[in-house]
Amino acid sequence: MDIETDGRFGNKRVHNRLGPGPGGAPSSTTGKVCNFWRAGRCNRFPCPYLHSELPEAAAPPKRSAGPGGNVWRNPNTGGRGGGGHNRWGRGPGGGSGAATHRPPDRPCKFFLAGTDCSYGERCRYPHSYCISDSITMLTLLKGHEKGVTGIALPTGSDKLYSGSKDGTVRTWDCQTGQCAGVITMGREVGCMISEGPWLFVGIPDAVKVWNMQTAAEMNLTGPTGQVYALAVASELLFAATQDGRILAWRFSSATNCFEPAASLDGHKLAVVSLIVGGMRLYSASMDKTIRVWDLATLQCIQTLSDHTDVVMSVLCWDQFLLSCSLDQTIKVSLGSYREWKLRSNIYTQRGAGCTCPQWYARCTVKTCATVFVK
Repeated sequence: MDIETDGRFGNKRVHNRLGPGPGGAPSSTTGKVCNFWRAGRCNRFPCPYLHSELPEAAAPPKRSAGPGGNVWRNPNTGGRGGGGHNRWGRGPGGGSGAATHRPPDRPCKFFLAGTDCSYGERCRYPHSYCISDSITMLTLLKGHEKGVTGIALPTGSDKLYSGSKDGTVRTWDCQTGQCAGVITMGREVGCMISEGPWLFVGIPDAVKVWNMQTAAEMNLTGPTGQVYALAVASELLFAATQDGRILAWRFSSATNCFEPAASLDGHKLAVVSLIVGGMRLYSASMDKTIRVWDLATLQCIQTLSDHTDVVMSVLCWDQFLLSCSLDQTIKVSLGSYREWKLRSNIYTQRGAGCTCPQWYARCTVKTCATVFVK
C-alpha cells in the first residue's frame, strides 16, 4: 500500500510491506530499513528496503519528555545512535516499532557554514539560524559583581568570554554554562571584541590581547584613559580612547606581535563607537560629531555635525549610515559620491506641533515623529 503524505520536510512515500513471516514481521529483499526513508527523503519506487521499523523483542520503558535541566547543548555532539534510546530526538529509538519523525533540533550544517546544501528545499534540517518561533532563556550566567560591558566568542573556542566593570574577564563553558575561570584585569573593562582566534579587551590606558589557539598574550600600550570601542579592518586593530584619539596597530608576522601603525586625531572629546563599512572607518564621539576615515590613507575625509548631543553609536547598512544620539534622534545619512548627506531625521518621541515643510529640513520640535525622506 502506497500512501502519499505531506510532511514538514516535503512529500514522503510510505510503503508498508507485511510479509507472511511469524508475528507479521516486515520483509523485503534485504531485510533492512531504508535510511533515506528514516531521513524523510526516499524517492525510490519501488524501494528494495523496508519503509517501516523492525519490531524489537523487548522495548525499554519510555521516559517522560520533561526538560533536561538548564544546560547548553553542543550541536556537534549526539547523533542517530544505533536504534537505542536517543536523548536528542533523532533516530529510531523507542519500542513501538513505528517510525517517529521529530523536528530536527539543529539547523543545516551546510547552511551554517555558508555553503550550498545539495538537498536544497528538500533538506530535513532548517536553513535558518533559529529553529523555534520564540526565544527562551536557557540559563543565567551569574558571577560578575558589576555591569557587564562586553561579550565575545572567539572562532574555534568552546568558551564564552565576558568583561565587566568589576575589573574581571570571566570564561564560561558553553557546554555547562558554568564559569570556567576568572582573569583579574585590575581595572574596569571598557569593551571586548573577538576576531578569528584573537580576543581584544579594552581597559584604561591599554588593550589586552589573547590568542586562543596559541595562548599568546600581549599588552598594547598607548591609549590615554578608558578604551570605549574596538574594531578590526584591513589587518588593523583600532581602539577608540577617552582622550579623543583612535589608535591603530598592525600585526607583524615577523615579530609575532602588534606594532603601532597610526594615530587618528580629530575628535575633541572621547570616541565612544567605531564601525567599519566598505573602505571607511566611522567614529562617533562625545563632541557630537561623526568622522569618516579612509582606511587606505587613514585620513579623515568628512565630518558629520548633524547631532546636537553625544553620538552614542553608529551603524552601516547598505549605502546608509545610521547614528543615534543623546539628543533623542536617530539620523540616517546617505553615501553618494564620497559624501554623506542627511537623508532622514527620526525623533524617538511622538508629539504635536511639528511642521516639516521641505526635504532635509532641520526640525526644531524635539517631540517630532516625522520621518522625511526624499
